[in-house]
Amino acid sequence: MNTWNPPQVNLSSVKTGDMPGDKIQINQSHIDKATTIFPHLLRELEGRNGRRLVVSVYGGSGVGKSEIGSVLGYYCNQQNHPAYILSGDNYPHRIPKFNDIERLSVFRNAGLNAFARSKQFSNDRMKKLQQKWPDMADINPQTFTGEESAWMNAYFNAGREALAAYLGSEREIDFSTVNHIIQLFKSGENRLNLKRMGRTTEDIRFEAVDFTGIQVLIIEWTHGNNPLLAGIDFPLFLFSTPAETLAHRLARGRDKNTDTPLISLVLAIEHEKLISQAGAAKLILSKNGDLISLAELQNW
Repeated sequence: MNTWNPPQVNLSSVKTGDMPGDKIQINQSHIDKATTIFPHLLRELEGRNGRRLVVSVYGGSGVGKSEIGSVLGYYCNQQNHPAYILSGDNYPHRIPKFNDIERLSVFRNAGLNAFARSKQFSNDRMKKLQQKWPDMADINPQTFTGEESAWMNAYFNAGREALAAYLGSEREIDFSTVNHIIQLFKSGENRLNLKRMGRTTEDIRFEAVDFTGIQVLIIEWTHGNNPLLAGIDFPLFLFSTPAETLAHRLARGRDKNTDTPLISLVLAIEHEKLISQAGAAKLILSKNGDLISLAELQNW
């Protein structure tokens, strides 16, 4: 590979992902991280003899996947490897509002069933539990008093286990459609029908996109290294702690319910899943922009 010198990034020329209404705010940190990553990606591209490549830029919600993926796409285009940025957030079965309702339902149904079957159930405790629902205090163990802790922890643990089984599963995500898109892309198809999720059910649609000449499909997505996703050639893990991820989400301001006990629990579970999948990553990049090994990640 010839020595690669990063070009000046013209932000007005950077093509971003295809999630309707997404706020992409590229800063120097994103550019620096993409600059660290790109020589490794370029080496992969140059070894494929023109064959199409599927890259996933994945990590916790709000960690910078959209921005870093967009800059990587820009660098690919500058090196004559035309790229398209696909936003995986278009492919849940439900719009974000309804998916959060489903997440809450999954948690509470499992917790309630476990509570009802336990010897610690009583009508008075049921009323106390219901009083916690408006503020989602039932999803925040730090609010459980000493008297409540035994029966509330049983409720919470059952709900958490059920939520973990739902998150990143085929019940939540339409992996079949994404896998079909990847398969068509790698087989040389030049017209792909891609989903647009939006924020309301009326926004959901598909759009035919011309992929003539596109060599690189960059998928920016929390689930970009999920075992249910097939055909990823170059999974890139952007590592961050749950606290760092939440801070990114708050700054991004995409969803009104970002700072809730439910979302905090979702981020914690997602973090566990991401760490468990890290062994399959081609590269792992820390929040401070350093490439780290799997061993270093596990000792973080």
